[in-house]
Amino acid sequence: MKDERYFVGVDIGGTSIKTGVVTCSGQTMSKLSAPSVKSGTREAGLASLYRTIESVVDLSGLSWKKIEGIGVAAPGTMDIHKGIVYHPFNLPGWENLPLRDLVSERFQKPTILHNDANAAAYGEFWQGAAKSAKSLMFWTLGTGIGGGIVIDGKIITGAHSHAGECGHLIIQAEGGPYSEHGIHGSLELYAGAKALVRRCKSALAAGARSVIPVQIAQGHELTPLLIAACASDGDELANRLIMETGRYLALGTVNIIHTINPDTVLIGGAMTFGQNKTALGRRFLENVREEVRTHTFPIPAEKTRIDYASLGKDAGFIGAAGCILQSLQENSSQ
Repeated sequence: MKDERYFVGVDIGGTSIKTGVVTCSGQTMSKLSAPSVKSGTREAGLASLYRTIESVVDLSGLSWKKIEGIGVAAPGTMDIHKGIVYHPFNLPGWENLPLRDLVSERFQKPTILHNDANAAAYGEFWQGAAKSAKSLMFWTLGTGIGGGIVIDGKIITGAHSHAGECGHLIIQAEGGPYSEHGIHGSLELYAGAKALVRRCKSALAAGARSVIPVQIAQGHELTPLLIAACASDGDELANRLIMETGRYLALGTVNIIHTINPDTVLIGGAMTFGQNKTALGRRFLENVREEVRTHTFPIPAEKTRIDYASLGKDAGFIGAAGCILQSLQENSSQ
């Protein structure tokens, strides 16, 4: 289209770099996933990132002249306003890296940096399951728990780029699980993937009956996928553990509802138990909803929409592209 505008979105993860060329209307023209550099030098990691960005633009069939900007989403702590990554998880040598400016200088394009969960939240808000919402709390369930908050079309980043880190809400002040980061008793220590496995091991050690030990003896690794499979087959312990995960997530959700009162709460990430496609996923979601209704005020209990995200692994790069589009629009209006 003659008047179409194009942007590159990049979602840097510990295992893969997901990129896409996205239009101003949110259409994905091309997308590509490549392995992250998990060992080696900073230079090797950046070279891999640059190659992946170049490749996804080549795949789109567009010239670089058509690309107006690049949005980059990265994990770990950062200064979003300065474009610096401080402590990226699983990315060797990237500490204190001025990533935004390096990408901008390499491609001679305006560039913006965001936390990966923030970008995914914006993707769902812009083009996903929260497209009709005015405000959003987005949970990403994986090894840990990430979060992103969007209000009136703006990602809430906070004074020090740490807003939305809701997986670190403290839900057990004393006697909760230990955190290597010193944030003991946090939500992700109860409801993340590692937490689910830890709680399963604890229950089995205490003598809980389950088919899970049989599966382990047959060579299966104890993972959330195994627990979910056993729950789907009717194992009572596995089902209870997953429903407990939903209850803990609901407690975090109630805290968010009582703080910002979003109209929509979405659940995404790798550990969503098949979402609405499976009976287990539907049970998990309804359990979250019921626990929220039990613990919050009547009006938000009735009116807050709680559902699954819809963009899957594409949410990060779509959101990152949307963020650079929004940034350029804001700058042009000033």
